[in-house]
Amino acid sequence: MPEIAAGKTILALAWAEGRSRYDLNNVATLAERHGDEYVLSGTKATVIGAPWADKLIVSARTSGGPRDRVGVSLFIVDRQSANLHLQSFKTIDGRRAAEITLKSVRVPASRMLGKEGEGVAILEACRDRAIAALCAEAVGAMTELNSATLEYTKTRKQFGVALGTFQVLQHRMVDMFIALQESISLTQHLNLTLAESEPGCSKLASGAKSRVGEAARFVGEQAVQLHGGMGMSDELNIGHYFKRIASINIQFGDPTYHLLRYAREN
Repeated sequence: MPEIAAGKTILALAWAEGRSRYDLNNVATLAERHGDEYVLSGTKATVIGAPWADKLIVSARTSGGPRDRVGVSLFIVDRQSANLHLQSFKTIDGRRAAEITLKSVRVPASRMLGKEGEGVAILEACRDRAIAALCAEAVGAMTELNSATLEYTKTRKQFGVALGTFQVLQHRMVDMFIALQESISLTQHLNLTLAESEPGCSKLASGAKSRVGEAARFVGEQAVQLHGGMGMSDELNIGHYFKRIASINIQFGDPTYHLLRYAREN
């Protein structure tokens, strides 16, 4: 597609469904072949960026059972297609997403990405790289939270002295610093492993998503508590970073899901 190759098209990935629980192969949306077209029917949940996307990359089942790994295909669907309904909403971190309903949406067979029935492998490779990017963003948010919290505890006074002089709060900030450094190391390791296409990338991605997610949540919670009630106010960046971390933690699987996946992977 020339417009996509030229980088002039905005795409959104529609892979999740209401009961999929982060499993890429748990797909109930159907795609039936009719001549030179496929007819797609089903629903997709929480499609980030869908309200302003030009096209959607939709996963749909062309064969097999609802949870089979083989049989899921990917299609490029025009967002303005007939019988495609979009219900947009605001996410916790201020972005826009949408619930997508497809009712016999016709898509040319030429709009299939990759080979028929092999979409899960493509999505897995993309997920591992998306996790690396999300971990890097979480590290950036943690860095800002630590910096802002350290500065605040140096200037905010309680009982006539700065908060940073209380040993128990110093211990908290040391734990926040350690969590950040561990996350930086994991994220760097994951990105280097992906760059070299080394074996075990997918397992490492799950391990990083779980550990960095837990660390980011810890740092966010501590930053909010150390700032007091105003930590969640719109006037401070602390609350915005905390909400973004909460959103990152559920994209492509939350920490618990990836911990279990890490344990299952060989």
